[in-house]
Amino acid sequence: MGQGSKGKSLLTETKYLQAITLMNPDWHVTEIGRGQVLQTAGRVRLVVPPTPERLYSDAQISDYAARRDFRRTPPLRLTITARAEGGPIRGTAGFGFWNHPFAPGERGLRLPRAAWFFFASPPNDMRLARDVPGFGWKCATLDAGRAAFLALLPTAPVGFLLMRVPALYRRLWPVGQRALGISEHALDPALLAENHTYSLDWRADGLTFRLDGATVHQTRHAPGGRLGFIAWIDNQYAVVTPQGRFGWGIVPVAREQSLVLETVRLETL
Repeated sequence: MGQGSKGKSLLTETKYLQAITLMNPDWHVTEIGRGQVLQTAGRVRLVVPPTPERLYSDAQISDYAARRDFRRTPPLRLTITARAEGGPIRGTAGFGFWNHPFAPGERGLRLPRAAWFFFASPPNDMRLARDVPGFGWKCATLDAGRAAFLALLPTAPVGFLLMRVPALYRRLWPVGQRALGISEHALDPALLAENHTYSLDWRADGLTFRLDGATVHQTRHAPGGRLGFIAWIDNQYAVVTPQGRFGWGIVPVAREQSLVLETVRLETL
């Protein structure tokens, strides 16, 4: 998800009208390793072909080429019709808004902020919300730039140790979760194999996630600052837990997997 990029334009009509439409020429295309972004039959396919272990592959579209290009602020609505093909995804995939915190070649620390529909397969383990698994298909928010989290940051080494005691984790982690602006809701992973329309309303005072028009999650934890739109699929995994477990790696992909986008629309609310 954004380890580097090879940019090019997708050709289409030049209608903008305050919305990003499918195959918009303003999109930035990223293809890393064996990742491919294909335009076929009115659809955009983000593809990771069979890929060996240790070869990172990513296919993504975004509305930014570098972090300095972020321009998305609330109130905003993202609507996407999408499905996954090729069996269970190995790695991560999704769509929404984030601040691309890890960017080779760019200086400066950027703490992660995101609001998106996010999928992660095992061995991913990002147990950031209590009672929500660290992998799977979910609605998720995160804002590590909040003042409340920065105030707690010096206590992190002790906090990791305390979180390893189950009773203390149940009592104390909700404080850390609120400070980080974390709010998650698990979705049925089987939904990914079918065409569904997902929407995300991002307002300054909260977020609403919808599936086929029905609200599935609401939260007051809206990330601050300017963000960028992204849709992607890759073959990485990450481990981040309140108990202080951290890791990152690549998983092999045995057969082609893709995220198919049939509708992509951004609208000011």
